[in-house]
Amino acid sequence: MTGKYPNTYYAATKKLDLDTHSLNPNKEVETCIIGGGYAGLMTALGLVERGHKSVAIIEKNGIGFGCSGRNGGLVFGGYSLSPHKLIKQVGSERAKELYQFTQTAVNLIRRRVVQYTIDCDLVDKGVIWANWFKDQKLLNDEQSFMNNNLGVKWEYISPEALREQLQTDRYHGGLFEPSAMHFHPLNYALGIARELIKQGVRIYENCEVTDIKYEQAVRKVKTAQGDIQCKNIVLCGGGYLGNLFKPVSNSILPIATYVMTTEPLGDKLKESINTQSAVYDTRFAFDYYRPLKDTRILWGGRIHTKTNKPKNLKHILQQDMLKVYPQLEGVRVEYDWQGFMAYARHHMAQIGQVAPNVWYNIGFGGHGVAPTTAAGEIVAAAITKENEDYKKFEPWGLPWNGGMFGPPAAQLSYWWYQLKDWWKEKTE
Repeated sequence: MTGKYPNTYYAATKKLDLDTHSLNPNKEVETCIIGGGYAGLMTALGLVERGHKSVAIIEKNGIGFGCSGRNGGLVFGGYSLSPHKLIKQVGSERAKELYQFTQTAVNLIRRRVVQYTIDCDLVDKGVIWANWFKDQKLLNDEQSFMNNNLGVKWEYISPEALREQLQTDRYHGGLFEPSAMHFHPLNYALGIARELIKQGVRIYENCEVTDIKYEQAVRKVKTAQGDIQCKNIVLCGGGYLGNLFKPVSNSILPIATYVMTTEPLGDKLKESINTQSAVYDTRFAFDYYRPLKDTRILWGGRIHTKTNKPKNLKHILQQDMLKVYPQLEGVRVEYDWQGFMAYARHHMAQIGQVAPNVWYNIGFGGHGVAPTTAAGEIVAAAITKENEDYKKFEPWGLPWNGGMFGPPAAQLSYWWYQLKDWWKEKTE
């Protein structure tokens, strides 16, 4: 652990510490948010920016402790549920509207970094979707699909042009999303929290919620340090929610993903990654990575339903990197870590009410930075009676996660898609 955080590159390079509060018994606020990751922070900021400032955030650990402070740092539109499946489930018009929420969120993140002077190493140079397979039709079809159905313009990169940016024979062209970007996710979370504190939001770190009493008009959130009485409750928490509040937690599967960073490479970085863009590939079980401003490479990938960190994680991720960039043999890995994402069985963001004024804002596993920002705006707009956009997420709701059978079923599904990736590669 690095202070309140696990030993990650992000924790080692965080830019500020927060002056948070201790919870006195029977604190009263209008809205109590449980969870100090992106979903909770962005809901709070959405409320504050709408003039609703009687807000408290309760966080079991530190702000951004979970995947909000450990993710790959890629910022781009969409949900974990693919656009293709989104359109199949709700039709083109509604899918385009839902996708646009996340596109707008990317621009909102960009604006907030400037507006609140957040030092988070923002690199506004797009994201590359690199083709693992030889078939160029895959890229052409996806480019047309995104443009025709969602109004999203991705730029084709030929294999030759991509090889100038990514010094590897592993990829066969790609698509470039120019509106995307990447950043230091923990410093962004802390910068947002700092602004919330300035605006009068009470943030309680290291404060575990033990129970939620929501049946009466005045609701009570009980913690080990004291209670909060409130009108509105917003339940966030992601993959770290645990068993708290079973109507929501019983719909979530915590899934581990893994990240590492190399030592600084200096000029050697350009011998492998000669671009400032972030990268992910076209497999279901894809790698994602990006060059950092201090010339390290941050590399992530794989998922698993086991909660124990693999003992050889550093070696596993290093081998994944060397499959793409064998010239990096001998480069030292300085940090490696895991984080737990929150997935629902339907892979869609979960936004709605369990009871009047008792909100859930969760389920962003695998694609969370922009959707959590969008969800914060949606829930804040609902609480302040601005609109009822949250109802557009009602088709998904809170399905049962499968209980003890959920994790093995999810793992088997992942392995099946890995096998399909392998077979497609072998039969090209």
